[in-house]
Amino acid sequence: MRSSSSRACKGVLAIRPRNQDAPAVPGRRDSAATEAHRAIEVIWRIESARLIAGLARVVGDIGTAEELAQDALVAALEQWPAEGVPDRPGAWLMGTAKHRAIDFIRRRKTLDRKHEEIGRDVEMAREGLDLENAIDDEVGDDLLGLIFMACHPVLAKDARVALTLRVLGGLTTEEIARAFLVPVSTIAQRIVRAKRTLAEAHVRFDVPGGAERGARLGSVLEVIYLIFNEGYSATAGNEWVRPALCEEALRLGRILAELTPTEPEVHGLVALMEIQSSRLGARVGPSGEPVLLLDQDRARWDRLLIRRGLAALERADRLGGALGPYALQAAIAACHARATTAGETDWLRIVALYDAVEQLAPSPVVELNRAVAVGMAFGPAAGLDLVDALVAEPSLKSYHLLPAVRGDLLRKLGRPDEARAEFERAASLTDNVRERELLERRAADST
Repeated sequence: MRSSSSRACKGVLAIRPRNQDAPAVPGRRDSAATEAHRAIEVIWRIESARLIAGLARVVGDIGTAEELAQDALVAALEQWPAEGVPDRPGAWLMGTAKHRAIDFIRRRKTLDRKHEEIGRDVEMAREGLDLENAIDDEVGDDLLGLIFMACHPVLAKDARVALTLRVLGGLTTEEIARAFLVPVSTIAQRIVRAKRTLAEAHVRFDVPGGAERGARLGSVLEVIYLIFNEGYSATAGNEWVRPALCEEALRLGRILAELTPTEPEVHGLVALMEIQSSRLGARVGPSGEPVLLLDQDRARWDRLLIRRGLAALERADRLGGALGPYALQAAIAACHARATTAGETDWLRIVALYDAVEQLAPSPVVELNRAVAVGMAFGPAAGLDLVDALVAEPSLKSYHLLPAVRGDLLRKLGRPDEARAEFERAASLTDNVRERELLERRAADST
């Protein structure tokens, strides 16, 4: 997967150096510098993952690879405002980073001759590979290797998410911190610890195969879906949805699907995110207030994203075998997408699909979602029986959606006082301001 950014940027972002004989015009010079910095920011977002992936394959360490890529970025910031953005900015960055990588390996080789410490240059020499050209090889496997490395299960979930957004998304530490509403220092520490953990665990830059591939792929999918979910339903802050995070997760999912076309669960996750993303515009009202699924204006759902999601789900199905948890959840989302009105939703099929999810990936949250579907298919009393069985579940003790679901079922059963108490409890448990306001309104409406 070669980036097409060089062609895209040519002419559009190219900034030519001014005529050296012409007098310097401060305003024009400042404008050119500003334009150059904007161009660099765009190009970096496009090219950074490819740069880091190619460098990591050569030096064998994700932290060092990012430092070398950052060195190339610094060089661009120093030179491009004065000299102009090159016609092929991606190639310029890669060439600059490549030379720094070669210098780094040579210095390391001089300091310590041990094979384990000098990286992959010895191995490349044995195989007759040219280090000068190694970074310029096709980048598909490199990106896949970088994805597997950043999402390695040796790292904690929050570290995997932060590192993935940094090296694959090209986001700054400040941008990641804003997205998750945590201090910049916290994100910085997570990224530093993640790199250190990978180095200390001697995690190799490679694409796993066999049984290990399946286990590692699950970690990758989990990270991408965690990013998506935080965008789809923010856990804290003043916004209920953060579309930028959903878009980043979807971008990563699409890249992964291109790199692993025979993995049905990858297509299943992409299908799920495509269909869920189709609702983002309808999930909030004019003032940013949450709009629940059954109350949404389905005319506002993005039909293109729905078609893309259904096509991805069909690809997962064509690959054969039983659908995995992500593909099954995508099939549930497809039931909603195919219903032109809330009343046309096939709740019986949704219950059956949740039964299948429960068999493959049992969890209290899955059972709670299944209880909602049962309540819609067989009546609120049936749903409430299942929810009541989850009240004592320790992992759901602080999960605000448990009392929220219970309050909704109690309201439908004509038990307003109990419903109000459950909605009030749910409101007290959520850290999202918009969701708290919604639950408080539902509590007030239950009187």
